[in-house]
Amino acid sequence: MNFLELAKEIEDKIIYDRRKLHQIPELELNLPKTSAYICKRLDRMGISYDKLIGGNAIIAYIGNYKEKCIAIRADMDGLEIKEETDLEFKSLHNGLMHACGHDGHVAMALGACELLKANEDKLGGLVKVFFQPGEEIPGGAEPMIKEGCMENPKVDRIVAIHEGGLFGEYPKGTIAIKKGEMMASMDAFTLKIIGKGGHGARPESFIDPISIISEINNAFYKIISREIDPLNPSLISVCQIHGGVNQNVIPDEVFEEGTVRCFNDETRDFLENRMKEVSVNIAKAYRAKVEFTYKRYYPSLINDDDFTDFVKRTATDLFGSEEVINLKNPTMGADDFAFFLKKAKGTYISLNNLKPHSDGQTYPHHSSKFDIYEDTLYLGSSLLAEVCYRYLNNLQ
Repeated sequence: MNFLELAKEIEDKIIYDRRKLHQIPELELNLPKTSAYICKRLDRMGISYDKLIGGNAIIAYIGNYKEKCIAIRADMDGLEIKEETDLEFKSLHNGLMHACGHDGHVAMALGACELLKANEDKLGGLVKVFFQPGEEIPGGAEPMIKEGCMENPKVDRIVAIHEGGLFGEYPKGTIAIKKGEMMASMDAFTLKIIGKGGHGARPESFIDPISIISEINNAFYKIISREIDPLNPSLISVCQIHGGVNQNVIPDEVFEEGTVRCFNDETRDFLENRMKEVSVNIAKAYRAKVEFTYKRYYPSLINDDDFTDFVKRTATDLFGSEEVINLKNPTMGADDFAFFLKKAKGTYISLNNLKPHSDGQTYPHHSSKFDIYEDTLYLGSSLLAEVCYRYLNNLQ
């Protein structure tokens, strides 16, 4: 069985799927056009499937359960970004774009579906393929799990590929892989300081929320630099601040929002509690009121060591050792694939295929000019199919 050669034979289909999906980006957990497109493709391949999350998530089934089950995950949602690429197949949805590569993820998964379906009689178990909404926000993995995607039968292993250059700029078509910590947890906080506004020329008569929130933010950053072990990666980033309307008016209140990232629950608990404590006490010291909220979104993404080694060996056999890169460090980015890894052993890997814009510059994920090399997508399809085939047939 040579899934690499078989994937090359259907490369045009994989690219076609990517382009069609690229034109119809949709947001969050509401993906009617995207899910309809996928269902139509699965119907043509004769692949059975179920729908979850009100029809916006899909589980495809290939093979027959024989005490082993492996899952592939492909996220489907786009971003609220106005596309500025030169692509002939650019987004038809104004203000929306597949700027993180999820169109390619679905295309690679559909390619793997076709490869596995054509060899279904040779599979020693069941493959589930999860087409998941809402990865960007608010998270579709956890709702899918709650609706039973990891059970009946139970998923034993799970794998996902992220295209682009999420983990750094590496040679085109290479696979980047890492055991253990791969991506950080993702949390969000909001902070409102309520003071007493008035004329900017008489600050002694009022309670200035701008100076107070500035002092709190300095304290937030000192939590990272002075209260967290420097060998324990973590960060706090303030990403928006709103307050004030005029150059000589102290406002009544100031609002901000930001993100918090780390790699373990102990640090996560500490950061949440300490940020609240700092906010409340600094505000109190200056006679202001404070409203602080902290919301946990995704846990840290931790790859299983043994299964990651298995996927690495598989990738090396398919592409050669020079095409497989061992990542040294995780990223502070996040992905709700982490929820699946709480339920089954698995691994999350990178296909490096970030393509420069026509101006010669390379634009990262979530950029209006983000693009990928389409002629690498068949590599992802072949790897996904090969991993499933080898795992189900005990070809270690």
